[in-house]
Amino acid sequence: MQNKLKIINDPVHGFIRIPHEILFDVIEHPYFQRLRRIGQTGLLNLIFPGATHTRFHHALGAMHLMFTALETLRQKGVKITEEEEKGAMLAILMHDIGHGPFSHALENMLMDDWHHEKLSLLLMNKLNEEFDGQLSVAIEMFQGKYHRKFFNQLISSQLDVDRLDYLNRDSFFTGVSEGNINTQRIISMMNVCSEGELVIDAKGVYSIENFLTARMFMYWQVYYHKTSALAEFLLVKILERAKYLISEGMDLPAGENLKYFLNRGKSSATDEDIYRFTQLDDNDIIHAMKSWQDSEDFILSYWCRCVIQRNLPKTVISTHPFKRKFIEEKVKKTNEFFGIDNGKELVHEIKRKLLPYDTKKQPIYLLQKNGKKIRLEESQDQLLSGLMVHKTARYILTFPRDISKIIS
Repeated sequence: MQNKLKIINDPVHGFIRIPHEILFDVIEHPYFQRLRRIGQTGLLNLIFPGATHTRFHHALGAMHLMFTALETLRQKGVKITEEEEKGAMLAILMHDIGHGPFSHALENMLMDDWHHEKLSLLLMNKLNEEFDGQLSVAIEMFQGKYHRKFFNQLISSQLDVDRLDYLNRDSFFTGVSEGNINTQRIISMMNVCSEGELVIDAKGVYSIENFLTARMFMYWQVYYHKTSALAEFLLVKILERAKYLISEGMDLPAGENLKYFLNRGKSSATDEDIYRFTQLDDNDIIHAMKSWQDSEDFILSYWCRCVIQRNLPKTVISTHPFKRKFIEEKVKKTNEFFGIDNGKELVHEIKRKLLPYDTKKQPIYLLQKNGKKIRLEESQDQLLSGLMVHKTARYILTFPRDISKIIS
């Protein structure tokens, strides 16, 4: 009989235990194994060469942190059954199972407006049928329908184990130390209040502020880095262009499953859609882009060469939108340089905005010694939280690098 209670060696957390056989069964399933071929951070490795880790790594790390969090809560007197433990660990293990190729970048390109969480839920339900209902509690927790609210907050909130893992993991693999947080300290401060909600012991206020600050720095320094934003934008434009060209009758080389989605119109997801979606990964997109470098369509060819050869367009960044005249100048020079009349397709303004701490969307609560809870930003001890409740934005203008030398 196979031993399913394995131990996995993880570069970020060390040894990760698989304490329940159903967890091993889900990990071994083809739906989950596909995550080995889905990058955690899209094309971020074009900027930070070490960022080649996958959704598979992240899901295992988040599962480990969930186990650690539940053990901490038990030690503080919170009663958690074995079924609840299994449910919470399964829910966080599968929370990204619906991600498609290049994760967030192409989220709505292949399955229209199907957000990855919607696809994750759909795949969870299919797995639940295969495993005779063993995932039912996990699905309730994932949807926020379970009667004990803190389980869903551990899975999805402004301070969940998902974020605790990806911040440390992305920091580790990019080499950007600003994202490195003390997950053990934060988890040790977790608690559950009398209303059944996840709270943080008041003495952990600075650890939480450090977490919020680290996340803010990672967004502006890594995820929203101007070249990272550009690479993600190019992926979307490439797929948009490919779908448009196919709709106009052009035959583009692509794998069978990718071609299926490039030809797919807007409709509800069918069983065939789901099957083909679970066969797709980053490799399908990379293979297609390599082929499309030689496309007769100049725009598609240009963008694919930019990504595959890492000869990315020029970018300039600003805290304010770019003036129309400035953009039009870039379009004019692009048309002149390439001898085309649709240069506007190669000149774009990309906007990125961030709200470091949303006081309206599941605010973080601190539990005081007297048993009362207060919002993080209302604590007399907070130093930075009050400064992180305002949105910040950056505007990135991208245009062909070839024309930068002839523009003053």
